[in-house]
Amino acid sequence: MIYDCLIIGGGMAGLQAAIQLGRYSVHRILVVDAGTGRSTLCREYHNLLGFPEGISGEELRSRGRRQAESFGVEFTEDRIVQAEKANEGFRFTGASGSRYECRTVLLATGLSDRYPDIPGLEPTFGRSVYVCPDCDGYEIQDRNTLVIGSGNPGANMALLMAERARSLIYINHEKAHVDEEKHRLMHQAGIRYMEQEVTEIIHENDGYIQGAMLEDGSLVEAERGFIAFGGNHVHSELAEQLGVELHHNRHVEANPRSKMTNVEHVWTAGDLGVHSELVTAAMGDGAIAAVWINKTLRKLEHG
Repeated sequence: MIYDCLIIGGGMAGLQAAIQLGRYSVHRILVVDAGTGRSTLCREYHNLLGFPEGISGEELRSRGRRQAESFGVEFTEDRIVQAEKANEGFRFTGASGSRYECRTVLLATGLSDRYPDIPGLEPTFGRSVYVCPDCDGYEIQDRNTLVIGSGNPGANMALLMAERARSLIYINHEKAHVDEEKHRLMHQAGIRYMEQEVTEIIHENDGYIQGAMLEDGSLVEAERGFIAFGGNHVHSELAEQLGVELHHNRHVEANPRSKMTNVEHVWTAGDLGVHSELVTAAMGDGAIAAVWINKTLRKLEHG
């Protein structure tokens, strides 16, 4: 089976693209989803049109899949590990050993945030502890807030969030170096700095942070939190295998109008690309890419 388009990644970008492509009703589309990603961890999104009460990433993904399937889009769970050009299209191999061939491909593999395995941390994601200041800076307004991170990345997040929080403490969990200038700016902004390992995140009421237990046995109380460890993993390995141009930070370069990469018939969308890491931006990327994939497929079919 040679698909008209293979969408690799079933997050917000991939799902929005699948819905848009499915609605053309003339293409055979397969979404290959590993079932992981940022959106699977987020307990609540509050910055999305139509969901002022919030919606979880899992629920949004579930709804998106059902919507795409209603237009005939197919789904399979697999993790693509190898990509290559083949004939007039592309061939991909999954960790399962399955092979997938397609005429066009949308890479929507996203990125993974780096963070340590601190007991109690993951249940708070998107409910009271966040990773994106643009998405969730509003949520800490006038709240006692912790930034848990590493070195300069954590200091940068603390400085960015200080003006919104009632009080802010930066816990340098990994005890990595922080520049003297950042120390000066944090002191000036009234940010309390601590260099200790966090041993547990205390939370209650289904994911609302109460505080952080430290290695010295003390508890630092908080109402909200951010994490900032730096070194996030951009999943651009497949793009690299296909010869796609990467930005210096390993995000994928693409035409801003069409979202197609420098490799013909290879598109990108979402956090894999060079753009602000917002769910809404990822959805927009997916829809735009799908429009141009449809244009290209029609040209391939009709000349």
